[in-house]
Amino acid sequence: MVVRFVLQFDRISLPEDSPALRAEVREFLAAESEHLARPNSDFGTGHDPAFSRKLGARGWIGMTWPKQYGGAERSFFERYVVTEELLAAGAPVSAHWIADRQSGPLLLRFGTDAQREAYVPPIARGESYFSIGMSEPNTGSDLASVRTTAKRTGDGWLINGTKLWTSEAHRNHYMITLVRTDAPSDNRHAGLSQIIVDLKNDGARIRPIRNIAGSEDFNEVVFEDVLVPEDRIVGEPGNGWQQVTSELAYERAGPERFLSAFRVFVELVRAAGEAPEPQLAAAIGRIAAHLMALRRMSISVAGMLEDGQSPEVEAALVKGLGNDFEKLLPEVARLAVPTGPGAEHRRFRQTFADTLLLSPAFTIRGGTREILRGVIARGLGLR
Repeated sequence: MVVRFVLQFDRISLPEDSPALRAEVREFLAAESEHLARPNSDFGTGHDPAFSRKLGARGWIGMTWPKQYGGAERSFFERYVVTEELLAAGAPVSAHWIADRQSGPLLLRFGTDAQREAYVPPIARGESYFSIGMSEPNTGSDLASVRTTAKRTGDGWLINGTKLWTSEAHRNHYMITLVRTDAPSDNRHAGLSQIIVDLKNDGARIRPIRNIAGSEDFNEVVFEDVLVPEDRIVGEPGNGWQQVTSELAYERAGPERFLSAFRVFVELVRAAGEAPEPQLAAAIGRIAAHLMALRRMSISVAGMLEDGQSPEVEAALVKGLGNDFEKLLPEVARLAVPTGPGAEHRRFRQTFADTLLLSPAFTIRGGTREILRGVIARGLGLR
């Protein structure tokens, strides 16, 4: 049997006006330096609503969305440039991140007119923040095995179950929650739906989970007869699987999938100075080569999104390789960085320590390596 490999990573260049936009973002970040007191390129750190509102005022949230809903109707390439600059600078973007990257596009594609009008404009202004309710205890990354249920009643949807690893649920306003609205059947992907939960008012219990770095980003969200209105279901009941797979394409291929540890590289280069030792120069070259290859692949996926395609397999590949790189970068840097009391070395050690403590989460969010390899294998006809 001949297996036909179909992967599409066309060579795409960013538009000619990208440098001007890049310079505009850098100028903005320089003027807002008080928000970058401890820069970290991990998009999951730095919950700063004031900074998010400033980005919204600049039109840098919901950049590709219709102006009717508060967007700027700009290209995916322009959004890519802004995202890349924010992450490279270590800006605090976690407050609006999920709403901008996934929740807004999901509602624009599958939501009702009323849902778009109610939820999307505040996201674009940097005022409304969303979480994702997919993962559950004892299910790993197997989304089709979710057990949280939503039963239709005369008053709405009655939700029971538990979600786990829900980022920023203790701070955010809403969560789009994957639930089972029909009994399980032979088709594991059938009977799933997504429902908008008001995290402040619907009665879900939220328990933050303290991580090894001492912060509380992940949460457990418990639903015990939580009643939400009928009109909170996204799209048609039973369409949840199509929705979550489309969301994951947005989640898996952006520059955040290889820039989470980027500040370590920045500080490594600073510590190395203008004439690094051969071993250190080789390490910097190795990291740069990985970085440039991943960036080209990620930009190619942005081009597919710009063309209206759904590059699930390519996005999964970028995410998988990006995770490997984010694990590799701190390790190479640790072995290569020179020791010494200089300020450059202190900054490196601080950034390295922050990234080392946060890095276990890099390979979990957006799908584990095993799940990603399954997606890629199925896309290539290998299973």
